[in-house]
Amino acid sequence: MTRYLLNALRPALALAIVGPLLVAIPRATAQILPNKNLYSETADPAADISAALTRARAEHKRVLLDFGGNWCGDCQVLDIYYHQSPNAELLDKNFILVHINIGHMDKNVDIAKKYNVPITKGVPALAVLDAHGNLLYAEREKEFEHATPEAVTAFLKRWKPASSDHQKGPTA
Repeated sequence: MTRYLLNALRPALALAIVGPLLVAIPRATAQILPNKNLYSETADPAADISAALTRARAEHKRVLLDFGGNWCGDCQVLDIYYHQSPNAELLDKNFILVHINIGHMDKNVDIAKKYNVPITKGVPALAVLDAHGNLLYAEREKEFEHATPEAVTAFLKRWKPASSDHQKGPTA
């Protein structure tokens, strides 16, 4: 009787043990799949940057401008690296990320020029602004064309706000 019961329950036990693992696999994989609409064709980058700056002032963060195109493989890889630990945590805590579509080097060229980002040298291309819109960093020579997760981590650590900026809160 016990053997019969164990044999009858074996599929249910296997599903109870393995099932949660099978359910977790698609979620883990989804986090590393490229986002085919990463750079919006309809976004208004000037408005997006303005909103990001307002938020950055309120949250004591910096604004990270990411210039690229949905066709750009290195741009997709960089975005995957943004979502990996510790980069995801660094981004969330320290930056407001704004993706700016450059089309095929023919869209939002004025925005790239305003922030001294030479998109004609290649993308992804990054710029960092303080919460008041001051340019702190503009990519020069395709630094993120073949980036590694570790290079992204080093970059985010280098350009995050000083820790004292996070301590500042609203005055009473």
